[in-house]
Amino acid sequence: MNAQVSLSSGFVNGDVSFWYRASGVPSPGPRLDGDLQADVVIVGAGYTGLWTAYYLKQARPSLNVVVLEKDFAGFGASGRNGGWLTGDLAGSHQRYAATHGVEAARRLQREMYASIDEVIGVCEKEAIDADVVKGGVVNVARTPAQAARLRASVSAARAWGIEETDLRLVDPAERLRVTGAVAASWSPHCARVQPAKLVQGLARAVRELGVTVYERTPVTEIAPGRAVTPFGTVRARHVLRATEGFTSRLKGLRRQWLPMNSSLIVTEPLPASFWETVGWQGSELLGDMAHYYMYAQRTADDRIAFGGRGRPYLYGSRVDARGHTHERTVEALWELLIDFFPAAASSSVAHAWSGVLGVPRDWCSTVHVDPATGLGWAGGYTGHGVTTANLAGRTLRDLVVGERTALTELPWVGRRVRAWEPEPLRWLGVHAMYRLYRMADHRERSMPRTSALARVADLITGH
Repeated sequence: MNAQVSLSSGFVNGDVSFWYRASGVPSPGPRLDGDLQADVVIVGAGYTGLWTAYYLKQARPSLNVVVLEKDFAGFGASGRNGGWLTGDLAGSHQRYAATHGVEAARRLQREMYASIDEVIGVCEKEAIDADVVKGGVVNVARTPAQAARLRASVSAARAWGIEETDLRLVDPAERLRVTGAVAASWSPHCARVQPAKLVQGLARAVRELGVTVYERTPVTEIAPGRAVTPFGTVRARHVLRATEGFTSRLKGLRRQWLPMNSSLIVTEPLPASFWETVGWQGSELLGDMAHYYMYAQRTADDRIAFGGRGRPYLYGSRVDARGHTHERTVEALWELLIDFFPAAASSSVAHAWSGVLGVPRDWCSTVHVDPATGLGWAGGYTGHGVTTANLAGRTLRDLVVGERTALTELPWVGRRVRAWEPEPLRWLGVHAMYRLYRMADHRERSMPRTSALARVADLITGH
């Protein structure tokens, strides 16, 4: 369909994200002013960096922990994501099992489920009002091929310890009614969250614990024992990188993780009659089984935040820092939204924005601390970072303090993968992948099984 996108009179494109619209984009705090000595320096004040600082200070209150941030805490993906606190694994069960065994992959999955409740518990403890509601997630299939993939994914999940109570097939009209849905699955392991409220509340809690967060302080180089900025060098026994999609900006790391763009739109508030019509009465998250997939949430103020891939990758691993979204992407997301929910056509788009997520070459997230050099990192969350960052923060804590725990034995710890190809190969590969995915989705409208084009796309990039 080619529906004309309806923009509200106060439409905003970019300006970080809609999640800051009510409170205003934060003014960055003090920057670093000269050289400094610390026990631990963390580069990046998003979820990963802040969770790591939070758990380190709780475990070892005497530690001098410093966080360095280029702009303000929550400027990156932590303040722009779709608000999915999900138990989905940030990687492949099969690939983790290939290196550490099936039971190790199962343990990682269980820790992901537990991390949802851990985040919710910290929000309660620290009085972080982030609109968190554990309403579960519905995934819908809108073609026979998608339905076949959905059934296969639910069946395959049993091998990884995901039981019927964790994930099951449901009637596509059982929880919310998506136009054209022919099959659906349901999992309780997902919570809605307002991303900016979570990261800002976490930043406050970290500062209250005694962590110093320097904003407006870009790190230009990371090396054993030091993080270098234009305003001074912080020296520390441990230097931890928590830069996710912005990692490519650091010296020597341009090909480490590919910065993948994801875009969202949010509607104006929708009336009670709309929610009754579509049956979206709870706070369920919504996804689908298309290759060029979407994700959505019902916000606390009754809007739909609806996301998907726009321009997936910029040549040379560049990042559009302010989140401006291409007009065609806004149109495509709006068309898909009202294709899912025709009753939303009377609304309009209030805000559009984009952000970047980190993608490793094998699409599996990692966490690591080198005991010899003190260098560490976590990331490569492939779009599942809201929950995974919490698990990463607790794991980095244990690795830094030198404790061998159940978390340090998980199969993503110490995982190393090769870098992405040099340009123009990675640009060609990523754009070929998504072009093939779009073509596969189109073909699958009239075929009962997954298109071979999607399998070719997976082979190109190792997805």
